Amino acid sequence: MKYLWLGFFVFAIATTLDASKDTNDDIQITCEESNVHIKWKVDRPMTDNPARLFLGSCFPSRFTNESSGAEAEFYYPLGACDFRRMATWKYLVYENKLTYRPLPKPSPPSFSYPVRCVYDRPKGWTPTFQSSSTGVIQGHGELAFHMEILNDDFSGPAESNVFPLGSFVPIWAGVNQQAHQPLLLLLEECVASTTLEMYSDTLTYPLISNKGCLVDSKKSFSKFLPRYHSSSLLLHLQAFKFAVGQEIYIHCKLIAWDPDQLSEEKKACNYNKDAGAWELLDDPFQSSLCQCCESTCQGRGKRDTDSAPQGLVLKSVLGPLTFTEDSLRVAVYSDAIDN
Repeated sequence: MKYLWLGFFVFAIATTLDASKDTNDDIQITCEESNVHIKWKVDRPMTDNPARLFLGSCFPSRFTNESSGAEAEFYYPLGACDFRRMATWKYLVYENKLTYRPLPKPSPPSFSYPVRCVYDRPKGWTPTFQSSSTGVIQGHGELAFHMEILNDDFSGPAESNVFPLGSFVPIWAGVNQQAHQPLLLLLEECVASTTLEMYSDTLTYPLISNKGCLVDSKKSFSKFLPRYHSSSLLLHLQAFKFAVGQEIYIHCKLIAWDPDQLSEEKKACNYNKDAGAWELLDDPFQSSLCQCCESTCQGRGKRDTDSAPQGLVLKSVLGPLTFTEDSLRVAVYSDAIDN
């Protein structure tokens, strides 16, 4: 059965502008249905090089310099200029900055001003998460892997891609099988990064490593939850401090395996803080398979994951997500929950 695809993005009609406490009478921001219109009365020292004025990554749409003063005008869609979109249960929030950079990056701007547009979230709206794991792969029978972010009770798609630090991100992974023996879905490794593509110098934050050890569970309350079926896996991932405020992507390696062939290299392990030991999700009596989580899990010379028959392994990218500790956003988030 095909899993419910996450909803498509719908632009909301602006109902309010969340003005910054640091107001500036020289900057007029108008949030329209799907665009933002900004008029900026520029100080005289900035007029010598208007190409150093930016809205995010965008240059002024229009610049005038008359005897009465200089003005930079920006008129762009909310999907341009590196606007960052966030969501709560009640609002869609678009954030960016006006900056003046007399020197190129990485030199910091000499002037910065926040731009924020807040919209009522349309009824039925859900964020579009990218997941390269969704799809059908041919192998021993037909396998369709899925990986999605769900709501708190795992009953449907997530209603926000923004999570305050310490809150939980419910992640579901599964494999649909046809004409195939029963399969066990495992996550061999997962890392977080700020990029959709991974490169040799990409900065990452390890979540699952060492052939199925949820290493993040040792320093947080992240946890594999009890299965309702061998072909799916539920993960409560606690929002972490890595890349706070930036877009985060979760890169994982999904494996469909024989449920009767658990081993040191085919497992799902949680760290039990109360017991001070690693536990095997699928059979606590075989938790000895998780002891290698403190060292290196190498297996015993049987079939290696990467040499498994085609269709049993898939690399997935899930996101983008944003973790935030900003007090204003947390307040909006909490207000949305309370109402």
